[in-house]
Amino acid sequence: MTQPHIDIPVRAPSATATDDTVLPFEIGALDLRGRVVRLGSAVDAILSSHSYPLPVAKLLGEAIALTVMLGTALKFDGRFILQTQTDGPVRMLVVDFRSPGRIRACARFDKTRVAGLIESGKTGDADLLGQGHLAMTIDQGADMNRYQGLVALNGGTLEDAAHEYFKSSEQIPTRVRLAVAEEMSPGAGHRWRAGGLLLQFLPKAPERARAADLHPGDAPEGTQPHRLPEDDAWVEGQSLVATVEDVELIDPALSSERLVYRLFHERGVRVFNSVPVVAQCSCSTDNVKAMLQSFSQDDRDHMVENGEISVTCEFCSANYKFTPEDVGAAASDGGANRSHPAP
Repeated sequence: MTQPHIDIPVRAPSATATDDTVLPFEIGALDLRGRVVRLGSAVDAILSSHSYPLPVAKLLGEAIALTVMLGTALKFDGRFILQTQTDGPVRMLVVDFRSPGRIRACARFDKTRVAGLIESGKTGDADLLGQGHLAMTIDQGADMNRYQGLVALNGGTLEDAAHEYFKSSEQIPTRVRLAVAEEMSPGAGHRWRAGGLLLQFLPKAPERARAADLHPGDAPEGTQPHRLPEDDAWVEGQSLVATVEDVELIDPALSSERLVYRLFHERGVRVFNSVPVVAQCSCSTDNVKAMLQSFSQDDRDHMVENGEISVTCEFCSANYKFTPEDVGAAASDGGANRSHPAP
């Protein structure tokens, strides 16, 4: 049966850069698919709402860019949550993406340890994260089971962790590039920018999709790992991604379309509709009130300070105040002043 001919529009790449978008693309000749993320006001709104030290803000910006690239690939309404838990100075990163394009994020860190790293000049991902794990959770809603993949963090970068995740959990050849920096504007101070690029090899022929067996964990000492030669198309794709510089991922004058055209024009690159992204927290007065009412009577009584209960959202720093009567707590002060994260 003859397949109908479909004309694919051919045009020059857009010269206009658009922030807070994710651009999907494919290189059909190489069986490659990818995504480019550009974040301006969205990442700046998140990072600027906290007084994070610069290295912590940069690390969280990388996590935001990575989460947006992965979250916008969801084919359903749901959540994609990236979370690290480690013994390092930055003990936790949490990035919560809600389809189709809402993002929020926060970090927990040891101020003294981070200050020591800044003084010593050791502020790489590995120095900040230390040892622990990274979890990526897909939540499809109350009626569906959650899926979670775990990756060990053993002194590498977030890019390294992403590569390991796709290798062990998805078994899809993947390369990720992340970049975060401050943009200095005369008279306007500084603004955060972030960018990223993800490339995957998804061949149509099953024999080209074979992956090396993962180490079983109990193989005899000296056992050589299983290896397979990499497909030429994937070798070419990786080589091209390796040429991308950080400034290209965050340059406000370079559009995402021009970036992928620079990389893959010789093979032909097709782009799809971009996905907009916005920084938007899900906390609200009703949500926080419901959270407080879910606590025990004794817990609520001990939250009262100076005749009120104060709750600060860790994600967006919004502050909510309630009278004891609002949430069914005792009117008298119950104990020490505390900070309570909002949902």
